[in-house]
Amino acid sequence: MRKLLLGLLCCSALAQAEIQTRELPYTAADGTQLVGYHAWDDAIAGQRPGVIVVHEWWGLNDYAKRRARDLAALGYSALAVDMYGGGRHTSHPDDAKAFMNAALADPATPKARFQAGLDLLKAQPQTDPARLAAVGYCFGGKVVLDMARQGLPLAAVVSFHGALVTATPATPGSVKARVLVEHGSADSFITAQQVADFKSEMDKAGADYRFVELPGAKHGFSNPDADAHQAHGMDVGYQKEADERSWADMRALFEEVF
Repeated sequence: MRKLLLGLLCCSALAQAEIQTRELPYTAADGTQLVGYHAWDDAIAGQRPGVIVVHEWWGLNDYAKRRARDLAALGYSALAVDMYGGGRHTSHPDDAKAFMNAALADPATPKARFQAGLDLLKAQPQTDPARLAAVGYCFGGKVVLDMARQGLPLAAVVSFHGALVTATPATPGSVKARVLVEHGSADSFITAQQVADFKSEMDKAGADYRFVELPGAKHGFSNPDADAHQAHGMDVGYQKEADERSWADMRALFEEVF
């Protein structure tokens, strides 16, 4: 009987210690209605560092939400933010391009929407508002790099197969965050000149950055769903080794800054 009770207690504790998720509506400064996806581990008591997740150009889809849950499992309070409005997402590149171009038409728009998400994450009781970071994928990688360029109060930003060009280049002293760029060497979306220009920009700005080139990895290397988009003629692909290495690099950086 005693063993049975102990077993039931253990099972009960495991059942309670789970990743919790919830959708949170919020509003950008321009009035755009957004939907965030918050994930945290309820086995952790009190506040913990907060991490923003910015989606690929596909929008706030299941992959972005899964990454928020992955971060929650590492002990973070993670919020997958909505950069398009209404939680929109798509699986067709034409729609994705239209969504992305609309969001980037005015450089003030992504900053305002990111800031709204950051404020929402800071307001969650699980989040330590003094310890914040951001990760982004593809389009989202560009967004988090731009937020670092503009000096938002983040300890670190990590770009996974993100775009490197920007309308808001860093200036000396503007980059406060530690910057990690995980780039696939076979990413045909990013030119060698863009890589060189980015490194030059970071060097001139005095940024604390690390640029990791992952051998043979294509654009989208971190997303197991990337291969499906080859049917649309896109030069993308998942690479397990690059996915795991880039995630390990992110974990090491977060352990340092937090």
